[in-house]
Formats: sequence, structure tokens, C-alpha cells
Amino acid sequence: MQHFFSAKENKNIILFVVALSSFIAPFMTSSINISLPSIEREFIVDAIKLNWITSSYILSAAVFLVPAGKLADIYGRKRFFNLGIFIYLAATIMASVSQSAMTLILARIVQGIGSAAVFSTNIAILTSVFPPEKRGRVLGINVSAVYTGLSSGPFLGGIMTEHFGWRSIFLFQIPLCLIILIFAYQHIKTEWADAKSEKFDLSGSITYILSILLILLGFSAVPTIKSIIFLSAGFLLLAIFYYVERKVSSPVINFNIFINNITFTFSSLAAFINYTSTFAISFLMSLYLQYIKGISPQQAGLVLLSQPIMMTLFSPFAGKLSDKIEPRIIASIGMGLMTAGLFYFSTISDSTEILSIVAILMLIGFGFALFSSPNTNAIMSSVDKKHYGIASAIFGTMRLTGQMFSMAIVIVVFSVFIGKVRIMPEHYTLFIKCLKILFTMFAILNFSGIFASLARGKIKRDN
Repeated sequence: MQHFFSAKENKNIILFVVALSSFIAPFMTSSINISLPSIEREFIVDAIKLNWITSSYILSAAVFLVPAGKLADIYGRKRFFNLGIFIYLAATIMASVSQSAMTLILARIVQGIGSAAVFSTNIAILTSVFPPEKRGRVLGINVSAVYTGLSSGPFLGGIMTEHFGWRSIFLFQIPLCLIILIFAYQHIKTEWADAKSEKFDLSGSITYILSILLILLGFSAVPTIKSIIFLSAGFLLLAIFYYVERKVSSPVINFNIFINNITFTFSSLAAFINYTSTFAISFLMSLYLQYIKGISPQQAGLVLLSQPIMMTLFSPFAGKLSDKIEPRIIASIGMGLMTAGLFYFSTISDSTEILSIVAILMLIGFGFALFSSPNTNAIMSSVDKKHYGIASAIFGTMRLTGQMFSMAIVIVVFSVFIGKVRIMPEHYTLFIKCLKILFTMFAILNFSGIFASLARGKIKRDN
């Protein structure tokens, strides 16, 4: 069967498999945001624990991405891609039959481990398969798949939650995971292990995992004493990790990739800032639309659809454009548009028109499309082939850590102004106050990211 496909067709099959894998996790993320009020009613949980249903996945994926990327570079990206999909599938089945909030959170943690293996390898696989002159277009298509998941998640998730219950969003993903596994095993024949001569640094990986875990837990526990303890221990371990990794022969992270590669460093920083300042939009607006505006999950999903659908439509175009124009220019314009949208949301009130919300979500979505594909292209085109896995993992870590920080900021503001209680009508005024504070903070942060994006310099296109 293998000889039936031409080289071009083989690449297209790989693109299909990778794009579908890039669809499932964002679909789950945006679907579960829409279903949170339904989950809250079934399990009777407070706002903080409700947030952990979203954040536990991000935390888990963030801490395992870099070790998974290093293992993939050494032992094979295809092998770890398949393993990741299998773990994600098992966790999805577990989530669909959860009988408590804690069981659901545990399933989300396992989903995060599976996603770490997938997202540390899928972009690396595409970068290995496609030449530099076509990389932006292909990465744009992959980013478009991510945003197709984000855009269809609120819409389909709202319909499924309203008519079949929140568990249906997990059941929907099971056949998709099976399709990915079948196609991957049948059609991805090449194995990429460009760093197979290196050894895996187990002690360094454990130190890294613990440091990132403690830091993220520390931010999520602010403003308690436990937060100070976690953050202090996390940054201490991170300093130890940096000191030790500079001396070992096969480090988990070769820090020269940051020190000697300004494009990679500032592109990764721009990604971290951008995801920190934008990820919580869907979570916050889902709650605002259903609590303050009183609309159904399905209607809220249609409103939220406006942002990611712009990402889906324009990401391939932005990626292709970044093959011809310096990515930093396109990405920086995108961050500027997102900053403008966030500043508008900082004026939100209970009388804000839904049409205005849709228009600003579309502006932010368009800005995100201009940023994401070119930024990914800049990151992957700035490193050597043997570092594709770890570069993909570091980029994924910046994205997921940014998302976790975004939710941690939300937790802090909610904890200070609302407290550990269910969001009831008597809290709506404080809830809107929280939204204004959060969107102001996110707008200022996103604005600062424009300078990191501009500082990255030109990319090289000879990998």
C-alpha cells in the first residue's frame, strides 16, 4: 500500500494526521469552558475548583512537554506521537465516565500528559517533513486546525452540553483519537530521531518537572503563604536545574539555544506573553455571557465562535505570508490588534452589547491569526534539525505555561475580590469588577509583548 502514494501524497497524509491531532486538545479546551456551568451544577463545586478542571490539564501538559520533546528527539518523534495519542484517548474515556469533580480533574491531568507527547512532536514532524520554503504554509494549516478546534468547540460543545450533557464532549473525541492512531500507524513510516546519539538526563528532567510544577502551583495559590513556599522552592530548583544542565553532556535543555539564538529566545518570549494575556478570554467571556447576559450554553458558544473562526480563516494566509515577509513584522501587527481588543474589554459592563463583544472577539481573533503562524515559523526555522523536538516542546511549554499563568492571574483576582464561593447573583457586580481589572492587566501585558516580537530579528531559512 505504501508505494501507491507519491512523496507529495505521503506528506499530505502526515499533514492530515498532525492537523487532526492539533484539533482535539483545543476543541476539548473550548468545549469544556462552555460546559463549566453544567459541571458546576452536577458536582456542586466552587469557582476555584471549577477553574482547576481547566487548569489541571494545562499544568500537566506544561511540566511534561520539555522532557517529552527531548525523549522524542532521542528515541523517535513518531513513537512518542503515537504514545501520546493513546494516553490522551485513555484519559478521555476516563473523563467521560467521571463521577466526581476530583476524578474529572485527574482525567484532565492524564490528558495533559498525553498532549505533552503529542505537542512536543507534531510540529517537529511537520518541520522535518516539509522544506523551509513551504514551512510557513504548512504550519499555518496546522495552526488553522488548532483554531478550528477552538472555534467548533464552543458551538458544538454548547449544542452537545445543552442536549446531551457535558460528558458528550469527551465521547465525541474518542473516534477522532482512533482515526489518528489508525492513520498514524498505517501511513507515517519514517522515524525521526536526530539526537539518538545523546542520552536522556533523567535527574535533570525530574528537577525540571518539579520546578515548573512548584512554580505553576505557586502562582495558582497566590496570595497565600503556600504560594510563597511553592514559588521559592520552584525558582530555587529552576536555578539548580540551569546550573547543572550547563555542565552535563546531554542536557534536557541546551541553554545555548537561548543564549546564541536571539530569534528563538524572543519568539518564545512573545509566545509566552501572548498566551498569558489572551488565554483566559474564552473562560471569562463564557461565564460573563451565561451569568451576566443570561444566555444559554449554545448561544454563548455561538458568540465565542467569532474569535477562533477568524483564527481558522486567516492563519494559513498569515503562515504563507511569513514565508515571504519577516515573521516579526506580521506577528507584531497581530499583537497590536489584540492589545486594542483587550483594552476595549477592560471597559466591559452589564450593558455591553453582544454585537460589540462579537466585533472585538473577531478583531482579537484576526490579530491572533497574524501572530501565531508567523511566530511558530520563526521558532522552528531558527533551530537545527536535531533540536526540532525540543524546540517544539519549548514553544509548547511557553504556550501552556502562558495559559496556566493566564488562569493563575484569574484565580488571584477572583480570590481577592470574590473569594472561594459559587458565582451567584449577589456577586455579579464584583464579577464585572474582576473582568475590568483582568482585561486591563492583560492589555498592558500584551502591549509589552509587541517589543519582544519586534526584537527577535530575522529568521534563517536554510534548515
